[in-house]
Amino acid sequence: MKLRGRRARPMRAALALTGILAGSLLVSGCGEDGLDPRTDNPFAERALLVDTGSRTAQAAAAAEQAGDTRGAEVFGRVAEVPQAIWLTPERTPPGQVGEYVEGIVRAADDVDRLPVLVVYGIPDRDCSGGYSAGGLDASGYLAWVQEIADAATSGEPAVAVLEPDALASAQECPDPTQRVELVGGAVDVLAEAGVATYLDGGHSHWLAPRDMAELLTDAGVDRVRGFATNVSNYQLDEDEVAYAERLSGLLDGAHYVVDRSRNGVGAEEEWCNPDGRAFGLEPEVVAGEGALDAYLWVKPPGESDGTCNGGPPAGDFWAEHTLEMAVRSGW
Repeated sequence: MKLRGRRARPMRAALALTGILAGSLLVSGCGEDGLDPRTDNPFAERALLVDTGSRTAQAAAAAEQAGDTRGAEVFGRVAEVPQAIWLTPERTPPGQVGEYVEGIVRAADDVDRLPVLVVYGIPDRDCSGGYSAGGLDASGYLAWVQEIADAATSGEPAVAVLEPDALASAQECPDPTQRVELVGGAVDVLAEAGVATYLDGGHSHWLAPRDMAELLTDAGVDRVRGFATNVSNYQLDEDEVAYAERLSGLLDGAHYVVDRSRNGVGAEEEWCNPDGRAFGLEPEVVAGEGALDAYLWVKPPGESDGTCNGGPPAGDFWAEHTLEMAVRSGW
């Protein structure tokens, strides 16, 4: 999972979208709790779900069993903070992802909590040849998203963050138009199912707000709740809010969430497992205060960005790095 810390080249919206985006779908209805996934803050009614089976929770249990007191303490504390659950076709392929998500929704309903899912399976996922290559082929992608959408609304509806990196990096892909069309198709699927969805909107040191707004518009941000910023990156809260407010103003007041899981000391030029980072403040709902819905931990901070700077593969838990971040966070 990654997002670049550098500024990509600006991309003007020269994308003539047809087919998937030709017919804009409206949300089919409200969730079981009466919330409208486009107009109501989905975080206002339920506290966030803690995933008791996360990789960090597993690491805490393993550390305790091994007699590693410090590791068990740090990993356990991190695991207790609500974090998003990432869905990739490599770990939850078509035919399996629905059952997996239904299990998450059932567990969340049992404790009256809200799960946040990250949909991360766009074809040619890392167009620049980085550490998160993979994804589905174009022919199977929307069926996979449909399976997620159906399962995400099998109980009280979940929240979805849609395709980190996909729009902001579209210029680097062989076919930018297809990339935006596929994201737009996923928007339609999730919107029709009634999933409160936030499209990934890059971050404050990547594309200019006007360029990002054009991409989000082309992908159909008006059909869902809004957009997400700073996913898997390190930008400070104040920089992200300033950026997101400008972006929201260009998008008729679209709402947004900010990932603060690893932004405790801000960012540097290096985006992939940079040294010297710290955990951000814990998640926080911002109900009724403008366009910002919530600060979240979207990227689990114990998980690697990729096999860079000594890290394991993207998404794997990295014990040493997590302990270093804990020290810098004052834990």
